[in-house]
Amino acid sequence: MSQDALKVAAAEQALEYIEEGMRVGLGTGSTAAKFVEALGRKVAQGFKVTCVATSEVTQAQALALGIPMSTLDDQPYLDITVDGADEIDGALRLIKGGGGALLREKIVAAASGGMIVIADASKQVETLGAFPLPLEVVPFGLAATRNMISALAMDVGCEGDIRMRTLSDGAPFRTDSGNLILDCHFGRIPTPEELDEALKLVPGVVENGLFIGIADLAIIAGSDGLTVIGAEESDFP
Repeated sequence: MSQDALKVAAAEQALEYIEEGMRVGLGTGSTAAKFVEALGRKVAQGFKVTCVATSEVTQAQALALGIPMSTLDDQPYLDITVDGADEIDGALRLIKGGGGALLREKIVAAASGGMIVIADASKQVETLGAFPLPLEVVPFGLAATRNMISALAMDVGCEGDIRMRTLSDGAPFRTDSGNLILDCHFGRIPTPEELDEALKLVPGVVENGLFIGIADLAIIAGSDGLTVIGAEESDFP
C-alpha cells in the first residue's frame, strides 16, 4: 500500500469519531488534508458539522469542499481536533510544524475537548528528534533568540544546527501569523518535557513544535493495517 493510501486509511478511520453537530478543528499537512477531503464528502451528503482551520491553506481547502467554517472567536470551544504529525512516539508525544502552522495547530488543539492524530507508520518513532523541531519565533532579536535556544537546549542534552526556514527563492518563510520558523536539527530529544520547558523560557519563541500531553488518541496506518494508540485512556467513543 502506498504512503498516500495509508494516509487516506488513517483519515477515514478518524472520520468514525466525528458525530453529527460536532465542532471540529481541522489540522494542516498532507495527512490532515486527506481527513478534510473525507469530511467534505460526508458534508456533501448532508452531514452537519462546524469547523475551525489551523491554517489559511486548510481554510481554503475546507471552504472549497463546502464545509461550514467558523473561528475560535465565534466557537471558542471545539469538541475535537483531527491533525497529523511529523513524528509521534509511544507516549503520544508529537513533533508538529513541518508545514509551519504549529502555533495555530496548538491553539486549536488546546481549545478542543480531545485531539486525534492521524499518521502513516513512517511517522512513528521510539525517540523524537530525527525530524527537525520547528520553533515559531518573532523576527525581532533573531540572533539573540537563536543563541538562547542553543544554550538552553544544550542544557537538556540537545545539540545541532538551528536553521531559519526559507522559501525556494531564499526569502524567509513566514507563518500565517507573520512569524519566522527556526528548524532545530537535534537528531534526538532525550527528554521532550525538559526541552519544552526550556524553550518556554526564551522570550522570542512564540511556540515550539513539541506537543506533549495534548494528543488523546493516534491512528497509525501501516502495511499490516491500522493501529490505535491511547484508545483505552481516551474519552472517545
